[in-house]
Amino acid sequence: MADLVQSNMALLVVALLVAAVVVLWLVMANRRTRIELTPDEADGPARRNQALIDAPPAVVPGVTLAPTDVAAVPLVEPDATPVTLPGPEAPTVATAAPSGGDDLLLIKGLGPKIKALLAEQGVTTFAQIAAWTDADIDRIDAQLGRFQGRIRRESWVEQAKLLAAGDKAAFAQRFGNN
Repeated sequence: MADLVQSNMALLVVALLVAAVVVLWLVMANRRTRIELTPDEADGPARRNQALIDAPPAVVPGVTLAPTDVAAVPLVEPDATPVTLPGPEAPTVATAAPSGGDDLLLIKGLGPKIKALLAEQGVTTFAQIAAWTDADIDRIDAQLGRFQGRIRRESWVEQAKLLAAGDKAAFAQRFGNN
């Protein structure tokens, strides 16, 4: 038997190499992830994340630190008062009605986005909405985009008339409480 193995040693080595190549080919063929480069990527690095690479760094609203500011901020001791970092004031959102305006959010079906759209049109009071004609409703409704049709469907003019008159009981009876 030993003579048979020695005489066929070259054949055994070739068979092992062929078996290794077949196993390698099977492993590579069953890989789930394949990276295929386009001809322009074959010469350089992949550009899949180029938009992220080129984007400016993220900014935290209200906090802007220059290198000199970081050096000027003292370390906080455990029992010391907290240090406020310098930076621009954060923008505040006005929640109160502008002077001379009413809280249009009391009208059912009128939310903050529509209130902002109406403010752009100069509508800030119940009396203005209560005085709308059909032509005014058509003109304003065309400006409401995806909210079109709500003026008539939600009876804004009728609601505004009751709210402008201060008749909260009739408003609550007809349209419910807020």
